[in-house]
Formats: sequence, structure tokens, C-alpha cells
Amino acid sequence: MQTTYPLKIQAIRSRGKQPRLYVTFPLAIAAAIGLKPGDRVQWELLDRSELHLVRIQSLPPTTQRRVRKKAGARPL
Repeated sequence: MQTTYPLKIQAIRSRGKQPRLYVTFPLAIAAAIGLKPGDRVQWELLDRSELHLVRIQSLPPTTQRRVRKKAGARPL
């Protein structure tokens, strides 16, 4: 398994808002630590060159999956 994943911090600039910075997680790292969409995390600043990501808790799904109906079974 690869041990380093260089990436660039992305800036999103929306009109009338302050720029926001985004960090993306490579899928291999997310899978290795079990990170899933909806997980709550926070950063701890160890020093100016090192951050520590801490998982707060995993959120349960907020919506149920819809059951897909057959195309021919549409009510009129």
C-alpha cells in the first residue's frame, strides 16, 4: 500500500462569500481508516506543519432508501 498521497488544497470562491479551502481524501486512505460520507471529524493542530484528524462519531443515515418501482407499474 502506498504510504504518501500528495495533494493540493483547493480554494472555492463564491461570489459575495469568503473563499473556502477544501482538502480531499484519497479513496485508499478513506478506505483504510473506514472514513465514510457523513462521518464527523475535527482537526487538531499539533504545530504549524502537522494536523491530526479525529473522528468524533459516525452519523446514522438520515433518510431511508426509496424502493424503486418497475417502469411499467406506474399509477395513472
